[in-house]
Amino acid sequence: MNAHQKPVPQLIDRAALMRNRARADRIGSVDFLHRIVAEELQDRLAEVNRSFTAMAVVTGMPDFWAKAMPDARIVEDAPELDLAPGAYDLVVHAMSLHWAEDPVGQIAQSARALRPDGLFFAACPGGRTLHELRDVLTRAEAEVTGGLSPRILPMGEIRDLGALLGRAGLALPVADQISQNVSYLDLVHLARDLRGMGEGNALAGRLRRPTRSAVLLRAAQLYAESYPDLQNPDRIRATFDLVCLTGWAPDASQQQPLRPGSAKMPLADALASMRKTTE
Repeated sequence: MNAHQKPVPQLIDRAALMRNRARADRIGSVDFLHRIVAEELQDRLAEVNRSFTAMAVVTGMPDFWAKAMPDARIVEDAPELDLAPGAYDLVVHAMSLHWAEDPVGQIAQSARALRPDGLFFAACPGGRTLHELRDVLTRAEAEVTGGLSPRILPMGEIRDLGALLGRAGLALPVADQISQNVSYLDLVHLARDLRGMGEGNALAGRLRRPTRSAVLLRAAQLYAESYPDLQNPDRIRATFDLVCLTGWAPDASQQQPLRPGSAKMPLADALASMRKTTE
């Protein structure tokens, strides 16, 4: 960096993130989202007509994934991933991509670690995850204090996250989404689960003093009024959108797109021919 360049502002306070994860380990980790992702991964691997013998999992919840994939190497989701180039035929980035300052860099490092025709799979919260909580905290804080502070991590949309696969050099990219509506007794119950997930506020710009109790009480009231569980109105609902990304390390054996101009007939002629065959 030269003298005229300003430092890039950091979105994530990694030290706070690691403290949140350590606290989750102490109080008992809440892993139901990881279980959903692990089951989804196993279903998808079962559909692939091949076996994987060199696997790695990048994650912030190592104990869970060491049990879920005992034959895989578990790797911390540090900015610089401990992955040797070309060493794996499967790399899984499990539920931590949303905490990366450079998500495309994380995917690119994972892609470099793949052998030709190796598979990359990632899952992370995105879309409208916790949009209810974001709404009520924003409204309550503005109403009580007249200001706002960063409280919930921005979540990537599926289209934007899917575009990262191509930028990282992966072929045959696919992005899809699993939506989960979870019922909670109240805001305190939801906050307890988020702490158990290690998903507390680790934003660099967060408020550095305890939130006023009046803000939390008003947020709890707004949550109960605005987002009741449709099956049980005495409870509240929370949305978790899990975005799944898959891509393959390029290989000559893969299906290739046609070169521009290589079609055997113009599109108009092809459509006309189709119409004649259906008449």
